[in-house]
Amino acid sequence: MRRFEDTYRHKGLRKKLVDLLRTKGITDERVLEAINTIPRHYFLDTAFDEIAYEDRAFPIAEGQTISQPYTVAYQSQLLEIKPYDKVLEIGTGSAYQACVLAELNAQVYTIERQKKLFDFNKASFPFLKKYLNIKFFYGDGFEGLPTFAPFDKVIITAAAPFVPPKLIEQMKTGGKMVIPVDEGEEIQRMKRLTKQADGSYTEEVFEQFSFVPMLGGKQNGK
Repeated sequence: MRRFEDTYRHKGLRKKLVDLLRTKGITDERVLEAINTIPRHYFLDTAFDEIAYEDRAFPIAEGQTISQPYTVAYQSQLLEIKPYDKVLEIGTGSAYQACVLAELNAQVYTIERQKKLFDFNKASFPFLKKYLNIKFFYGDGFEGLPTFAPFDKVIITAAAPFVPPKLIEQMKTGGKMVIPVDEGEEIQRMKRLTKQADGSYTEEVFEQFSFVPMLGGKQNGK
């Protein structure tokens, strides 16, 4: 069960969360406003209603998680979203990250490999219907969406064992990818890659995080 009522209390908790994210180094006011706007408790079971605005990850269906708000804000800030950027997201999960990107006026193409999560987000989660700039796909994130390429930005919301070459191919020259890459022992290093004209990329290295693993193929939920 989920609760789709956004009370003054919820709004107050979001404001406190945004204040906390500022103290942790998030400076992009557009990202902070997106997080202040989106009711995170909508993406969680009502059992989490009292703690939905704590800065931590929570479990969702199919063994996945809704990322810590700081992580969502951090990746969103690194992407440097401009209005109408075409963004490929790998790992829809709860769709919370996709909504943050949509609030930044990006055109979001998001892939989920778990059929049950895809079906729920596509057909059964009424809040998502407000975001006409999110398109949902069921598929293998390592393959990307070549039909809709090239993309201005790519965001990976799971622990990648390596930089997927097909996703680099689907980026525009000058496009950016934000990706947590495995360093072993369940720790990933956040990186921002910028594609060069010759198809190679430059790499910037940022903080360590911990994500669920990025897996290939599709999971039909049977």
